[in-house]
Amino acid sequence: MAEVIIVKDEDEAGELYASCVADLIRSKPDAVLGLATGSSPLAAYRHLARRVAQDGIDVSKVRGFALDEYAGLDPRHPQSYRSTITRTVVEPVGLNPDLVHVPDGNLKTIAGAGRAYDATIEAAGGVDLQILGIGTDGHIGFNEPGSSLASGTRIKTLAEQTRIDNARFFDGDIERVPTHCITQGIGTILKARHLVLLAFGAGKAEAIEETCEGGISAFCPASALQLHPHATVIVDEAAASRLRHKDYYKYAFAHKPAWQGI
Repeated sequence: MAEVIIVKDEDEAGELYASCVADLIRSKPDAVLGLATGSSPLAAYRHLARRVAQDGIDVSKVRGFALDEYAGLDPRHPQSYRSTITRTVVEPVGLNPDLVHVPDGNLKTIAGAGRAYDATIEAAGGVDLQILGIGTDGHIGFNEPGSSLASGTRIKTLAEQTRIDNARFFDGDIERVPTHCITQGIGTILKARHLVLLAFGAGKAEAIEETCEGGISAFCPASALQLHPHATVIVDEAAASRLRHKDYYKYAFAHKPAWQGI
């Protein structure tokens, strides 16, 4: 199963992520990072930017691949994931924007964009560390409940709840939220060598329970992390509130050898 780490808040989670990524880049200067949008990774990116600046880490060769993009939304739109990744990760951390890739949501070419994106990831040697958020329904990326656990990058129809959740980024107007996206599939995500999923708040508690302690099911896409050899789930107390074995998770992490990292 995934390693579950229970922290006091998003800042502590961000510090763990930043330390892990800093160690990765020191050992592999051209590391490949999997990048996610949403609110959960923001503190992690802030701490990574601070660590890079404080320690003088050279990130000029670091490569990145975003999880997803809205279909039909101009990449220059402030809520496109190209713009969001640039604003929240590339610029603060100092990554080379030419080395950071986002799925192509152009409707004219989207039919073949998924296969092309997966091929580009493979050509880069695969993702070393993929950061993930999770939806209240257990989705990761835009893999809604019912998504194939073997799926590659492809176009998906967004669930109504996802569009409702994301309307806050479009001035509260759900009609402005695209109905489709292009997203890395579960199968693509599972190819990353290390998965780090972040979740905070009581609203994520049920999804985390199903992800970590429920059965593996396409109807909780994040439960596929149970199949991965190196998956780390970092949650606060509220998100961990429904976990039956949370005392064991705390005990295991407290007694973990420091050299193992996360």
